[in-house]
Order: sequence, then structure tokens, then C-alpha cells
Amino acid sequence: MTNNLSKTISSAAVPNTPPSMVKKIDNITYRVWVHFSETSTETMEDKIKRMLQSEVRQIMESE
Repeated sequence: MTNNLSKTISSAAVPNTPPSMVKKIDNITYRVWVHFSETSTETMEDKIKRMLQSEVRQIMESE
């Protein structure tokens, strides 16, 4: 299996188009568009901390 990460297209390159990432795996090309909430009050750092705390909590509960 071959994983090739293609270029990231910035929103500045194509007006009114969200940024996207293109990844080709074998003969299939995947394009994923990025979307960020404009009303969110949580920072990326807060979100990562929350996700890690949740994951640790799940691991502790399963033991």
C-alpha cells in the first residue's frame, strides 16, 4: 500500500473555498475539506486537553 500526501490547498488560492487536504491511497484519492466553527469559544489547546482527559478517563474505567 502506498501513502502519498499531496499538497494542501489554502483558502487563499481559491476564493470562498475551504482549505482541503488530498491523500492518495493505492488507486483511491481522498479529498477532505477543513471546517472550523466561527462561533466556537474553545481553543485548540482546550479541545486537545478535553479529548485526552476523556480518553484517560475511559482507560481508567475499563481497568
